[in-house]
Amino acid sequence: MTEPRQTQGTQKARIRPARPEEAAELSALALRSKAHWGYDEAFMAACVDELTLLPADVERRRTVVAEDPDGRVLGLATLEGQPPAGELGLMFVDPEALGRGVGRLLFTHVRDAADAGGFAAVHWAADPNAVPFYEAMGGRHVGTVPSGSVPGRTLPLMELRLRATPPAAG
Repeated sequence: MTEPRQTQGTQKARIRPARPEEAAELSALALRSKAHWGYDEAFMAACVDELTLLPADVERRRTVVAEDPDGRVLGLATLEGQPPAGELGLMFVDPEALGRGVGRLLFTHVRDAADAGGFAAVHWAADPNAVPFYEAMGGRHVGTVPSGSVPGRTLPLMELRLRATPPAAG
């Protein structure tokens, strides 16, 4: 997941691998993005552990960021697991960048990286507010899973099937 990719809009953004020293910034972005949906303080406090990236997690979780031409991070995504089934572990866009194609750019990058890496499918637990976006990107709602943050809450389980081309020899 290292190839830069850019948006085609007036506000250019590119994808690049995240750096371990960005972990705190990325965690804060994830929490801002989650809070955008109007969740209360208790709910957000329950999400902190699940939405926190540690420096050691950044590479292991195949974390990428979308950044603007000035280097400002606009969003992040992770592709986790090993083929044949992967997980979109985190995907968050800064609320100020919503509606500018950043989510589409991140999702497309993760989809393409998973396909090139030999994954046959990618699954993820989606925030209910994000399901329409994921469906527009080709994801299917295939069930529910327990929330990793809030006991008793369930989340939509999404799936994206891929071609799963074998990884290039290298």
